[in-house]
Amino acid sequence: MTTYRALGSSDLKVFPLALGGNVFGWTADEAASFAVLDAYTEAGGNFVDTADSYSAWVPGNEGGESETLIGKWLKARARRDDVVIATKAGAHPAYKGLAAATLKEAAEASLRRLGTDHIDLYYTHFDDESVPVEEIITALDQLVKAGKVREIAASNISPERLRASLDFSEREGLARYVALQPHYNLVSRDTYEGPLLDTASAAGLAAVPYFALASGFLTGKYRPGKDVDSARAGSAAQHLESERGRRVLAALDEVAREHDAEVATVALAWLAARPTVVAPIASARTVAQLPALTAVADLELTGRQLADLTEASA
Repeated sequence: MTTYRALGSSDLKVFPLALGGNVFGWTADEAASFAVLDAYTEAGGNFVDTADSYSAWVPGNEGGESETLIGKWLKARARRDDVVIATKAGAHPAYKGLAAATLKEAAEASLRRLGTDHIDLYYTHFDDESVPVEEIITALDQLVKAGKVREIAASNISPERLRASLDFSEREGLARYVALQPHYNLVSRDTYEGPLLDTASAAGLAAVPYFALASGFLTGKYRPGKDVDSARAGSAAQHLESERGRRVLAALDEVAREHDAEVATVALAWLAARPTVVAPIASARTVAQLPALTAVADLELTGRQLADLTEASA
């Protein structure tokens, strides 16, 4: 029986692994994307994460390809009411930044591509410090009041701007961030742990970390002398060059053996057990990659195993 987790102070209940949509329309075509979404939901998953800019970096793409594929799948499978859709604004080439008018136009474009009348969780993708937090929160609040967005969240934001946003929401009685999407995993702890985590924790925010598997490094498929055919091989393999990366792999191997589990599952289970974390994000290009990800829902690490992994990644 799958246990769903409350997303911060919101009414949203989510599977403990968010499915990353960055590969849809990039390394996964429509058929592959549909197959992955089908397998994820069949395994109990209900939390799909995308952004309006996915995948504008691919030659010939303009951004929004991932949302469009997810929208087609939602319509084809009639799954809208039982899937929590998270998307982000601020980085689409045609809707850059977080000015109020830009945010509203970006939201309308996302709704069209997703083929829905509401977004469950709407993130500011990258903070835009040229725009006052008061303007950003007011615009997001208007989207919530209009019924176009259920809950709001932030990604890639400083502790100071996050705190200022939360203070403004509370002071004015406006929509308030319920979640935070930080860069966080076993080999990248420094960005989140510290003032940002402290701010999120004090505010009761749910963390939904991206790069949860360090671009694939924490799947264990990257080893010295082994070539991996992946669009993200370069950024993943760099961790092999650090002592920390090699230490973490050794600790993951040990815990994986003890549970007869995949290395990726163990890495996600460590993250899912960290303070504030509700659901790490991981993506799959193929159905074969998915079981190691969704298995996090059933893997509980012991206190010793968690401590060993934490120490190896220090």
